[in-house]
Amino acid sequence: MRLYAVKTRIIKEGDNLVDIILESLKEQNLRLEDSDVLAITSKIIAYAENRLLKLSDVKPSNKAKKLAQHFSLQPEFVELILREADKIYGGVEKAILTLKKGILTANAGIDNKNAPFDYVVLWPNNTKKWVKHIREEIKQRMGKQVAVLIVDSGLVPLRMGTTGLALAVAGFKPVSDRRREKDIYGKPLVITRHAVADDLASAAHLLMGEAAEKTPLVLIKDAPVDFDEGVYGSENMALPFNECIFMGPFLASLHE
Repeated sequence: MRLYAVKTRIIKEGDNLVDIILESLKEQNLRLEDSDVLAITSKIIAYAENRLLKLSDVKPSNKAKKLAQHFSLQPEFVELILREADKIYGGVEKAILTLKKGILTANAGIDNKNAPFDYVVLWPNNTKKWVKHIREEIKQRMGKQVAVLIVDSGLVPLRMGTTGLALAVAGFKPVSDRRREKDIYGKPLVITRHAVADDLASAAHLLMGEAAEKTPLVLIKDAPVDFDEGVYGSENMALPFNECIFMGPFLASLHE
Protein backbone atom coordinates (compact mmCIF):
# COMPACT_ATOMS: atom_id res chain seq x y z
CA MET A 1 0.00 0.00 0.00
CA ARG A 2 1.26 3.48 -0.90
CA LEU A 3 0.02 6.77 0.55
CA TYR A 4 0.61 10.24 -0.86
CA ALA A 5 -0.06 13.39 1.16
CA VAL A 6 -1.72 16.00 -1.04
CA LYS A 7 -1.28 19.67 -0.23
CA THR A 8 -3.98 22.19 -1.17
CA ARG A 9 -4.52 25.88 -0.90
CA ILE A 10 -6.52 27.04 2.12
CA ILE A 11 -10.09 25.87 1.66
CA LYS A 12 -12.77 28.55 1.97
CA GLU A 13 -16.48 28.35 2.60
CA GLY A 14 -18.44 27.27 -0.45
CA ASP A 15 -15.41 26.10 -2.48
CA ASN A 16 -15.94 23.36 -5.06
CA LEU A 17 -14.10 20.45 -3.43
CA VAL A 18 -13.83 18.24 -6.49
CA ASP A 19 -12.20 21.09 -8.44
CA ILE A 20 -9.68 21.58 -5.63
CA ILE A 21 -9.01 17.84 -5.31
CA LEU A 22 -8.34 17.38 -9.02
CA GLU A 23 -6.26 20.57 -9.29
CA SER A 24 -4.14 19.60 -6.28
CA LEU A 25 -3.51 16.08 -7.57
CA LYS A 26 -2.47 17.47 -10.96
CA GLU A 27 -0.12 20.04 -9.40
CA GLN A 28 1.69 17.23 -7.57
CA ASN A 29 1.80 14.91 -10.59
CA LEU A 30 -0.47 12.35 -8.95
CA ARG A 31 -2.82 10.37 -11.17
CA LEU A 32 -6.07 8.81 -10.08
CA GLU A 33 -6.49 5.16 -11.03
CA ASP A 34 -9.29 2.66 -10.59
CA SER A 35 -9.43 1.23 -7.04
CA ASP A 36 -7.56 4.17 -5.48
CA VAL A 37 -8.90 5.44 -2.17
CA LEU A 38 -9.13 9.18 -1.65
CA ALA A 39 -9.06 10.14 2.06
CA ILE A 40 -10.42 13.60 2.86
CA THR A 41 -10.36 15.39 6.19
CA SER A 42 -13.80 16.20 7.59
CA LYS A 43 -12.78 19.81 8.14
CA ILE A 44 -12.79 20.75 4.46
CA ILE A 45 -16.16 19.03 4.09
CA ALA A 46 -17.40 21.23 6.92
CA TYR A 47 -16.01 24.31 5.16
CA ALA A 48 -17.83 23.34 1.97
CA GLU A 49 -21.05 23.06 4.01
CA ASN A 50 -20.49 26.49 5.63
CA ARG A 51 -20.29 24.84 9.04
CA LEU A 52 -18.24 27.67 10.57
CA LEU A 53 -19.66 29.71 13.41
CA LYS A 54 -18.42 32.89 15.02
CA LEU A 55 -18.13 32.44 18.77
CA SER A 56 -18.84 36.08 19.55
CA ASP A 57 -22.26 35.66 17.87
CA VAL A 58 -23.22 32.84 20.26
CA LYS A 59 -25.18 33.67 23.42
CA PRO A 60 -24.34 31.10 26.13
CA SER A 61 -27.04 29.74 28.42
CA ASN A 62 -26.68 29.50 32.18
CA LYS A 63 -26.03 25.76 31.80
CA ALA A 64 -23.25 26.47 29.31
CA LYS A 65 -21.68 29.02 31.68
CA LYS A 66 -21.63 26.51 34.54
CA LEU A 67 -20.14 23.72 32.42
CA ALA A 68 -17.61 26.14 30.95
CA GLN A 69 -16.38 27.12 34.38
CA HIS A 70 -16.15 23.48 35.47
CA PHE A 71 -14.20 22.34 32.38
CA SER A 72 -12.19 25.54 31.74
CA LEU A 73 -13.78 26.25 28.37
CA GLN A 74 -15.32 29.32 26.73
CA PRO A 75 -19.04 29.58 27.55
CA GLU A 76 -19.84 30.22 23.87
CA PHE A 77 -17.93 27.08 22.87
CA VAL A 78 -19.81 25.01 25.47
CA GLU A 79 -23.14 26.41 24.26
CA LEU A 80 -22.38 25.01 20.81
CA ILE A 81 -21.48 21.66 22.36
CA LEU A 82 -24.86 21.60 24.09
CA ARG A 83 -26.59 22.31 20.78
CA GLU A 84 -24.59 19.79 18.72
CA ALA A 85 -24.21 16.84 21.12
CA ASP A 86 -26.76 14.04 21.26
CA LYS A 87 -25.64 13.27 24.82
CA ILE A 88 -23.14 14.63 27.35
CA TYR A 89 -21.43 12.29 29.82
CA GLY A 90 -18.97 14.58 31.65
CA GLY A 91 -15.44 15.53 30.83
CA VAL A 92 -12.00 16.72 31.87
CA GLU A 93 -10.26 20.07 31.66
CA LYS A 94 -10.65 21.53 28.14
CA ALA A 95 -12.74 18.60 26.85
CA ILE A 96 -16.32 17.38 27.30
CA LEU A 97 -17.19 13.76 26.48
CA THR A 98 -20.15 13.62 24.13
CA LEU A 99 -22.13 11.25 21.96
CA LYS A 100 -22.58 12.52 18.41
CA LYS A 101 -24.11 10.41 15.63
CA GLY A 102 -23.32 7.23 17.56
CA ILE A 103 -19.68 8.20 18.13
CA LEU A 104 -18.08 8.98 21.48
CA THR A 105 -16.08 12.11 20.80
CA ALA A 106 -14.73 15.23 22.48
CA ASN A 107 -16.79 18.41 22.31
CA ALA A 108 -19.33 17.00 19.81
CA GLY A 109 -16.62 17.19 17.14
CA ILE A 110 -16.42 21.00 17.37
CA ASP A 111 -12.91 22.30 16.76
CA ASN A 112 -11.15 25.66 16.65
CA LYS A 113 -7.99 24.33 15.00
CA ASN A 114 -7.47 25.63 11.46
CA ALA A 115 -10.42 27.98 11.81
CA PRO A 116 -10.17 31.79 11.63
CA PHE A 117 -9.80 33.71 14.89
CA ASP A 118 -13.04 33.69 16.93
CA TYR A 119 -14.51 30.91 14.74
CA VAL A 120 -15.04 27.19 15.27
CA VAL A 121 -15.74 24.39 12.80
CA LEU A 122 -18.62 22.01 13.42
CA TRP A 123 -18.84 18.44 12.17
CA PRO A 124 -20.26 18.11 8.65
CA ASN A 125 -24.00 17.50 8.49
CA ASN A 126 -24.11 14.81 5.80
CA THR A 127 -20.87 12.93 5.24
CA LYS A 128 -22.61 10.07 3.39
CA LYS A 129 -23.93 12.50 0.81
CA TRP A 130 -20.44 13.93 0.33
CA VAL A 131 -18.59 10.66 -0.20
CA LYS A 132 -21.23 9.59 -2.71
CA HIS A 133 -21.13 12.96 -4.51
CA ILE A 134 -17.31 13.14 -4.70
CA ARG A 135 -17.01 9.56 -5.90
CA GLU A 136 -19.67 10.02 -8.59
CA GLU A 137 -18.28 13.35 -9.81
CA ILE A 138 -14.75 11.99 -10.10
CA LYS A 139 -16.09 9.04 -12.09
CA GLN A 140 -18.03 11.37 -14.37
CA ARG A 141 -15.17 13.81 -14.92
CA MET A 142 -12.16 11.47 -14.89
CA GLY A 143 -13.65 8.11 -15.80
CA LYS A 144 -12.02 6.54 -12.72
CA GLN A 145 -13.70 4.28 -10.19
CA VAL A 146 -12.23 5.42 -6.87
CA ALA A 147 -13.34 5.02 -3.27
CA VAL A 148 -13.76 7.97 -0.92
CA LEU A 149 -13.15 8.14 2.84
CA ILE A 150 -13.88 11.07 5.17
CA VAL A 151 -11.45 11.23 8.09
CA ASP A 152 -11.63 12.96 11.46
CA SER A 153 -9.50 12.82 14.60
CA GLY A 154 -10.61 10.22 17.13
CA LEU A 155 -9.64 9.15 20.62
CA VAL A 156 -9.04 5.72 22.14
CA PRO A 157 -9.90 5.29 25.85
CA LEU A 158 -6.84 5.53 28.10
CA ARG A 159 -4.48 6.16 25.17
CA MET A 160 -2.68 9.46 24.70
CA GLY A 161 -3.21 11.41 21.49
CA THR A 162 -5.50 11.33 18.48
CA THR A 163 -5.84 8.70 15.78
CA GLY A 164 -7.86 8.58 12.58
CA LEU A 165 -11.60 7.98 12.63
CA ALA A 166 -13.72 7.17 9.58
CA LEU A 167 -16.94 9.20 9.40
CA ALA A 168 -18.15 7.93 6.03
CA VAL A 169 -17.05 5.65 3.19
CA ALA A 170 -18.09 5.13 -0.40
CA GLY A 171 -16.69 2.35 -2.55
CA PHE A 172 -15.41 -0.24 -0.06
CA LYS A 173 -16.64 -2.20 2.94
CA PRO A 174 -15.66 -0.29 6.11
CA VAL A 175 -15.70 -3.34 8.39
CA SER A 176 -14.44 -6.84 7.65
CA ASP A 177 -16.27 -9.52 9.63
CA ARG A 178 -13.68 -12.16 10.55
CA ARG A 179 -15.96 -14.18 12.80
CA ARG A 180 -15.96 -17.90 12.03
CA GLU A 181 -12.60 -17.65 10.29
CA LYS A 182 -9.77 -19.65 11.85
CA ASP A 183 -6.49 -18.55 13.39
CA ILE A 184 -3.11 -20.19 12.69
CA TYR A 185 -3.96 -22.99 15.13
CA GLY A 186 -7.33 -23.71 13.56
CA LYS A 187 -9.40 -22.08 16.32
CA PRO A 188 -12.47 -20.16 15.08
CA LEU A 189 -12.62 -16.43 15.72
CA VAL A 190 -15.62 -15.55 17.87
CA ILE A 191 -15.99 -11.77 18.05
CA THR A 192 -13.29 -10.30 15.80
CA ARG A 193 -14.28 -7.67 13.26
CA HIS A 194 -11.61 -5.62 11.53
CA ALA A 195 -12.23 -1.85 11.41
CA VAL A 196 -10.76 -1.44 7.93
CA ALA A 197 -12.00 2.12 7.37
CA ASP A 198 -10.66 3.30 10.74
CA ASP A 199 -7.30 1.68 10.00
CA LEU A 200 -7.09 3.49 6.66
CA ALA A 201 -8.26 6.70 8.33
CA SER A 202 -5.41 6.40 10.86
CA ALA A 203 -2.84 5.86 8.11
CA ALA A 204 -4.13 8.94 6.29
CA HIS A 205 -4.37 10.93 9.53
CA LEU A 206 -0.66 10.35 10.14
CA LEU A 207 0.11 12.24 6.92
CA MET A 208 -2.60 14.85 7.30
CA GLY A 209 -1.27 16.02 10.65
CA GLU A 210 -3.01 18.19 13.24
CA ALA A 211 -1.59 21.69 12.78
CA ALA A 212 -0.46 23.78 9.77
CA GLU A 213 0.46 20.98 7.34
CA LYS A 214 -2.20 21.97 4.73
CA THR A 215 -2.56 18.34 3.66
CA PRO A 216 -6.31 17.66 3.89
CA LEU A 217 -6.12 14.91 1.25
CA VAL A 218 -4.30 11.59 1.08
CA LEU A 219 -4.26 9.42 -2.02
CA ILE A 220 -4.06 5.72 -1.11
CA LYS A 221 -3.06 3.14 -3.71
CA ASP A 222 -3.24 -0.66 -3.45
CA ALA A 223 -5.27 -0.57 -0.24
CA PRO A 224 -6.18 -4.07 1.00
CA VAL A 225 -9.94 -3.46 1.05
CA ASP A 226 -13.04 -5.10 -0.39
CA PHE A 227 -14.26 -2.65 -3.02
CA ASP A 228 -18.00 -2.40 -3.62
CA GLU A 229 -20.65 0.14 -4.63
CA GLY A 230 -21.85 0.85 -1.10
CA VAL A 231 -22.14 4.14 0.76
CA TYR A 232 -21.62 3.87 4.52
CA GLY A 233 -21.99 6.29 7.41
CA SER A 234 -21.04 6.14 11.07
CA GLU A 235 -24.17 4.09 11.79
CA ASN A 236 -22.75 1.29 9.64
CA MET A 237 -19.58 1.18 11.75
CA ALA A 238 -21.20 1.53 15.19
CA LEU A 239 -21.82 -1.06 17.89
CA PRO A 240 -24.90 -1.17 20.13
CA PHE A 241 -24.06 0.16 23.58
CA ASN A 242 -24.56 -3.22 25.25
CA GLU A 243 -22.00 -4.85 22.92
CA CYS A 244 -19.32 -2.18 23.39
CA ILE A 245 -16.60 -3.10 25.89
CA PHE A 246 -16.21 0.58 26.84
CA MET A 247 -19.73 1.96 26.66
CA GLY A 248 -21.55 -1.01 28.20
CA PRO A 249 -19.68 -1.04 31.53
CA PHE A 250 -19.49 2.77 31.54
CA LEU A 251 -23.27 3.16 31.35
CA ALA A 252 -23.80 0.36 33.86
CA SER A 253 -21.52 2.16 36.37
CA LEU A 254 -23.51 5.38 35.94
CA HIS A 255 -26.65 3.60 37.12
CA GLU A 256 -25.14 1.83 40.12
